[in-house]
Amino acid sequence: MKLLVVGASYRTAPVATLEQLAVPPADLTRTLDRLVAQPYVAEAVLVSTCNRVEVYAAVSGFHGGLGDICAVLAEQAGCPPSALAPHLYVHYDAAAVDHVFRVATGLDSMVVGEAQILGQLRDAYHSAGGAESTGRLLHELMQQALRVGKRAHTETNIDRAGQSVVTAALGLAADLLDGDLTERPAMVVGAGAMGSLGVATLSRLGAGPVVVTNRGAARAVRLAESYGATAVPIAELVESLSTVDIVVAATAATEPVLTRDVVTRALARRGADRPSLVLLDLAVPRDVEAGVAELPGVEVIDIDRMAAVLADGPAAADAAEVGRIVAGEVEAFLSWLRGADVAPTVAALRGRADDVVTAELRRLGQRRPDLSDDQRAEVARTVHRVVQRLLHQPTVRVRQLAAEPGGDQYAALLRELFDLEVPQTSPVDTVPDVVATDLDGRSSFDAADVPTSGGAR
Repeated sequence: MKLLVVGASYRTAPVATLEQLAVPPADLTRTLDRLVAQPYVAEAVLVSTCNRVEVYAAVSGFHGGLGDICAVLAEQAGCPPSALAPHLYVHYDAAAVDHVFRVATGLDSMVVGEAQILGQLRDAYHSAGGAESTGRLLHELMQQALRVGKRAHTETNIDRAGQSVVTAALGLAADLLDGDLTERPAMVVGAGAMGSLGVATLSRLGAGPVVVTNRGAARAVRLAESYGATAVPIAELVESLSTVDIVVAATAATEPVLTRDVVTRALARRGADRPSLVLLDLAVPRDVEAGVAELPGVEVIDIDRMAAVLADGPAAADAAEVGRIVAGEVEAFLSWLRGADVAPTVAALRGRADDVVTAELRRLGQRRPDLSDDQRAEVARTVHRVVQRLLHQPTVRVRQLAAEPGGDQYAALLRELFDLEVPQTSPVDTVPDVVATDLDGRSSFDAADVPTSGGAR
C-alpha cells in the first residue's frame, strides 16, 4: 500500500475554493466513508481547517487513488474535477511523508511554526479512527507526525515564529488601531477551537471588555466564564457589534454570520468618533459576507489578506532547524515502511518451509509406522530446528537490507527465488517518471492535471 496526499491550501487556492472544499464536522464521517468506499482507497484521514483541506490516503495505485480522491473532493466542492485540479497538489510516497511531517511541525502553515495545526491533525486522526477509515499505515503515519510536531516545538525555537493564526491576525488588527489592543472592546463570534483561542489571545493582549456569542448559548457561557468575559445571545449580535472595535469571527456556519445587513445596522448605532470596526474572519466558509468590506468604517482581515502579509515568514534559522528534524524523521519512517513491506515475504518464506516440513513428516510417518510417538515428536523438533536455523540469518538480513533505500528489490528477489505466493493486499502501481502539469486545452480531469511530488511526478 502506498501513501498519497491530495489537497488544497492557502498557497494554491483562494478562500472561495477552500470554502467549497471545506467539510463541516457533521459531514466528516460521511465523507471519510465515501473515500474508503472508492476502489483504490484503503485508508483515509481528512484534514479540513481554515486554510487547508487535505486527504491523507493509503492507496493501491497512484493514478487510481488520485482519481478516486479527486472525484470525492470535486463532489464535495460541487464542481467538475477539471475545475478543481489547478488548485490541488499531490504528494506521493516519500514526498507524502515529508508533507505530512512539515504540516505537523507548522512549516507549511501560513504562520510558520504555529502550533494549532497539531491539535487539528489530532482531531482529524481521532475522527478517522471513529469512522474506522484508518489502518496500520495511516495509524503509524499520524502517530509519528504528531510526535514529530511535538518534537519540533520542544527541541527548537520555532515557537518564536509560531504564533497562532489568531495572534497574527490580531497583530494586523492592532496596526489598524494605532498599534495597541489594550482595553479595546472586542467580541468573539463562535465558541469552538478557534473561538476559544480568540478569547484567550484577546485576554492575553489586554483587550476588553470581551463578549462571546455563539449559536449554542451554553458553550458561549462556558467559554466566557473561563476568561472573565461576558456571554451574549446570538439574537443580540447587532447590538453587541455596535459596542466593540474588534471582532474575531470563527464559527462553523455554512453561511455568513456577519452579513452586510447586520454590519450596516451595527454601524448605524456606533458613534461617529469611533475607530474603524475591524473584523477578523478566520472561518472557512467565511463568516463575513463579501460586501461588508466595501462599507465605510469597516476593515476586514480574512485568510487571503493574511496570506499576502505573512508570505515571508520570520525565523528562517528556526525553520531550517525544524526542516533538518523533518528530514531525519522522514528517512526513519521510510526505513520502517520498507521493513514493513518485506514482512509478508518473510512470512510466506517461513510458511513455505513449514509446509515442506509438515509434508515430509507425514511421508516419514507413512514409511515408518513403527516409530513411537516420542520418536516422531523428536524427529519433528529436530527438523524444525534445522529449518529455523537455516532461515534465521537470511530473514534477519533481508529485513535489514529492506530498510535501506531500494530495499524492496531484496523482497522481490526472495519471492522469485523461492516462487513464493505473497497475498497482494497492496498492489503496486506503475507510475511514469513525469506527469505533465500544463492544463491548456484540457476539458476533463486527468492525473496529469495536478502538480505532483514524490514517486510519481
